[in-house]
Amino acid sequence: MEEIVNKVANSALEVFDLEDYYPKGIRVQIDISQWLLEGFLLKEKDFREHLKSHDWAQYQDQFVAINCSTGAIVPAWASILVAVQLVPYAKKIVNGTIEDLDSALYEELLSKVDYSVYENKAVIIKGCSKKPVPMRAYIIVAQYLQSYARSIMYGEACSAVPLYKASKK
Repeated sequence: MEEIVNKVANSALEVFDLEDYYPKGIRVQIDISQWLLEGFLLKEKDFREHLKSHDWAQYQDQFVAINCSTGAIVPAWASILVAVQLVPYAKKIVNGTIEDLDSALYEELLSKVDYSVYENKAVIIKGCSKKPVPMRAYIIVAQYLQSYARSIMYGEACSAVPLYKASKK
């Protein structure tokens, strides 16, 4: 019987796993519709009173996304005012959803990676993840890798989809 050889483990493929960069920390979403009349109407005086009485310390060292789930047309200053309240407590604040928050976190982290270690190498961006890695993170890392890698694939080594191959000079 022939010995089974793990060709993937013995290949020159470099795996870029975005889960390795997943920022640790609690993520929360603040829905400002809770402070709107019937979830749709912003009355400035009432809105400011709600913000004044809210316990902002509960967001200490957390990542916070601010949004309005009802689709109400809310003036820009409302979200900014919520962010101003969060500044002394939150690690990061974005306008949008938790996915928008994760995208912003990844954008910041991935901009600091030394991609030169992938110079002229075949790289596979690992596709399956147990953590909620946003699509934006995959797009960001592919852009950075394209400046260095000989080729870029997506997925798992056994079933990778080719994305990029550097032209021969």
